[in-house]
Amino acid sequence: MAQLHYLPDDKSVESLVGETILSASLRAGIPHAHACGGNARCSTCRVAILGGLECCVQRNAQEQQMANRLRFGPQIRLACQTSVTGDVTVRRLVLDAEDLELTRQLTSAKVPVSVGEEKRIAILFADIRGFTRFAERLPPYDVIYVLNRYYCDMSRVIRRHGGYIDSCVGDGLMALFGVDDAAEPGLRAVRAGLDMLEAVGKLKPYLQSACQKSFEIGVGVHFGDVVVGSVGGEETKRITAIGDAVNLASRIEAANKECGTSFLVSESAYLEVRRFVQVGQKFIRSLKGKRGKHKLYEILDLPFDGSDALKSQQTTAPHQQPG
Repeated sequence: MAQLHYLPDDKSVESLVGETILSASLRAGIPHAHACGGNARCSTCRVAILGGLECCVQRNAQEQQMANRLRFGPQIRLACQTSVTGDVTVRRLVLDAEDLELTRQLTSAKVPVSVGEEKRIAILFADIRGFTRFAERLPPYDVIYVLNRYYCDMSRVIRRHGGYIDSCVGDGLMALFGVDDAAEPGLRAVRAGLDMLEAVGKLKPYLQSACQKSFEIGVGVHFGDVVVGSVGGEETKRITAIGDAVNLASRIEAANKECGTSFLVSESAYLEVRRFVQVGQKFIRSLKGKRGKHKLYEILDLPFDGSDALKSQQTTAPHQQPG
């Protein structure tokens, strides 16, 4: 007979044949939220499968619909719909009233949300060089107007290449490529970075005319593993990426200042695009807050832009804008 081990309760229960994880925990007196009565109309009973995922029966249609809506990874299951064929260790994820309220908000959200999923994506950071000096003699209205125009131009470029702007803070932005599993996220990010630099070049005549000065930007791209999920309050929820790869991408962008470059990528990002790019200088540098030395590559151009590679894979990874 299969054994179900529950965390954080640290209790084990023998599972009856065909019995769901929720039914087993309730039978054993383990408190297990199930706001909809165990009918797969909410996610309050969800569990993380920490061991024995191969012993869990495949998702049925009801569970798959909820998994698609909340972008569950394979290890997140609805306890009310999942039965097991062998020993499994699970962690209950809804433990108190606040957890319960949060899951209700997620389930009732008007746009798709994600409760957290590991992904390998490309992260792009861009920052305006010397924006404080640029803005210090301008009226506040002009500063905000210039920033809005800049972000509008950058947003168009990023969307065109299948990216998603995670955040705009002050004069910096963070964009994600591959959140929706679109093909070649590294190549998309590099193409977007080059087009962003070009767009700023086209913006300069306007800035000179309107402000009698202009600015440059620095771009950094890294390709690595993150956790992608929805964060924020009920009215401010958005998709974001968390992990060391995000911090590294930010440090790579900042390294442009010391290297005298405009566009740097990490070694992992370079390996994704090396067939297509023209590289300038190469650096081995320490990065603030990161251990060891890191190989960085200056991106100059994309003479072979990889359009055919992207088109050939789009049929297997259709683009969907994250909610």
